[in-house]
Amino acid sequence: MTPELAIDLLKNLMWQATLIAGPILLTGMVIGLTISLFQTVTSIQEQTLTFVPKALAISALLAVIMPWILREMIDYTTALFQVMPQMAR
Repeated sequence: MTPELAIDLLKNLMWQATLIAGPILLTGMVIGLTISLFQTVTSIQEQTLTFVPKALAISALLAVIMPWILREMIDYTTALFQVMPQMAR
């Protein structure tokens, strides 16, 4: 395996991880920021108020984008299997 191939594989791995985790993390961040602003404005400091909406929003998001995530992972795995003969050289 050449260094260029190894770098390309790692670059693609990092890109796929960012692409898949990005929407989930962004949703959690936006919901967390919104709830924090709401708590600051209303002076409500209930801990479950931050957890429950995030959990529900992320669960709903995962239910919606799971087919896309699986398709991306299958495409990446297929590309890895196609590159494996070059790795053996």
